Amino acid sequence: MNYQSEWLRIDPIKGSRRFSNLCWAFILVLGAIGFSLVGFSSYLGRDLIPILSSQQIIFLPQGIVMCFYGIAGIFLGFYLWCTILWNVGSGYNQFNKREGIVYLFRWGFPGENRRICIRFMIKDIQAIRMEIQEGFSPRRVLYLRIKGQQDVPLTRLDEELTLREMEEKAAELARFLRVSIEGF
Repeated sequence: MNYQSEWLRIDPIKGSRRFSNLCWAFILVLGAIGFSLVGFSSYLGRDLIPILSSQQIIFLPQGIVMCFYGIAGIFLGFYLWCTILWNVGSGYNQFNKREGIVYLFRWGFPGENRRICIRFMIKDIQAIRMEIQEGFSPRRVLYLRIKGQQDVPLTRLDEELTLREMEEKAAELARFLRVSIEGF
């Protein structure tokens, strides 16, 4: 859902609030609770949940390990749920020809640097660079090549674009900014 006019282009960026992250967070927390309950059940010597039998698990060392993994999983699940709640990584890329400025805005973790905003001049953009790595885990990323600076990624590293979609996106942006496209 991009917005584009003659002078302005805005590309929204999805953050961590995705269906796959929701599924992983839910599975992680359920598994961690299960591990914790089995570990505590082995300590108490009776089953806290009838479905999860702990009769054959000795508290030392298996029960302690189960508790440790359960607690670690709960902390990881809490972290994942927080990133989903805060939608870390979401934002937008704004290209404003009238002002001659590019704004890259992203939401970060709460605190002093929650809002991440990078600005630079359109005249400093040399090209749009496409990085394509095929194989077991393909990687397709668009970058802005800027004079005297490091390349700035425009898409998420794990964004699942087909080669055609990526080429179209790069061509539209290069046409809008009137710069060339470089492949890698």
